Amino acid sequence: MSSENYVAYVGTYTNGKSKGIHIYDVDVKEGLLLLRKVVPVNNSSYLCVSRNEKYLYSIADEGVAVFEIQEDGDLLLINAIGIDGMRGCHLSTDLTGTYLFVSGYHDGKVSVVHTHGDGHLGRLVDGVFHRGTGALVERSFRPHVTCTRVTPDNKFICAVDEALDQIVIYKLNPVSKKLNQVDILRMGGQTGPKSIHFSKDGRFAYVLCQITSKIRLYSYHVNSAGMPCFELLDEYSTLSNSRDPHDAASSMRLSYDGKYIFSSTAGDDSVACFSINQETGRLTKEFALPTAGDYPKDLALFPDQKHLAVVNNATGTITTFAINYEHKYISMKGKPKTIDTPNCILFHKIEKAPDVIRDVPEDEALAACLDIDDSIMQ
Repeated sequence: MSSENYVAYVGTYTNGKSKGIHIYDVDVKEGLLLLRKVVPVNNSSYLCVSRNEKYLYSIADEGVAVFEIQEDGDLLLINAIGIDGMRGCHLSTDLTGTYLFVSGYHDGKVSVVHTHGDGHLGRLVDGVFHRGTGALVERSFRPHVTCTRVTPDNKFICAVDEALDQIVIYKLNPVSKKLNQVDILRMGGQTGPKSIHFSKDGRFAYVLCQITSKIRLYSYHVNSAGMPCFELLDEYSTLSNSRDPHDAASSMRLSYDGKYIFSSTAGDDSVACFSINQETGRLTKEFALPTAGDYPKDLALFPDQKHLAVVNNATGTITTFAINYEHKYISMKGKPKTIDTPNCILFHKIEKAPDVIRDVPEDEALAACLDIDDSIMQ
């Protein structure tokens, strides 16, 4: 194990045999995950860590649950709240950690939740429903908000709507705590924007487009009138081979040092690596290779940036790989980890390793997991 200790949290659907969040001890040097336990929560389809890194937020059927992260990475439930809407699919916070944004795929809603310094989730301060239909009515007959993220200056909130082919840009009123729409970034019909990330220096935005399986590069700045400005500069295919109608870009992550972008694509079932030109923001595809699993829904870099973990939702596995940046390939590390319908993964540094580390079989971990308690919701 590394001298620094890490865990990986993996959120799952719970309509099968899974019961919530899987906690893995991380062997950073070898690029391996060792299952420790499962923490119960209904349909934990997305996770994010608070800005002060003390708390873990999880989507739940009824809204959002928050856990205190213990010294060894274990999770202690604090509370959970409803969001007056359908189950969300993405979570993020503003740069101060005061507000938690919940993206609603099923109802096209952006929800804003106030957070407290002691970790408790407070009240739902606002919620905005998107309206309209997209270019492909059979799949976008209603809005689908798939990602909500603040701009690097913390001035604006970008709500990515996959169905409407646009990113709705809001400003949060500091007095009323209400979302005010200030602009719309229209992507063009049948692009299916799924998520947005900003470069480390804040000058560029990268938008993953699900339908076209491309990453779009935009410049970003605030003009003299105080308005957000996005200018399209280029776009790049995430695919490993020729386009297929069943391909759908599924996830995108920037490396910790801001030098690379990794993306995964369902159908193609591949992971791509792009190097980032630090001056222009432009991308160079280094490789696009198979993930050894179906529907790679999410991915994450290990803390050393030398390994990669991919969660394969349809196969029910997590595959880990060593990354060879020089020769532009990835090689699998160990056997795939079995896990029912995984959705997301994130790594988190912890203060100390648990007293005993062993790779618990999934069935044993699920058997030891308490049943999900619906009474936690406020």
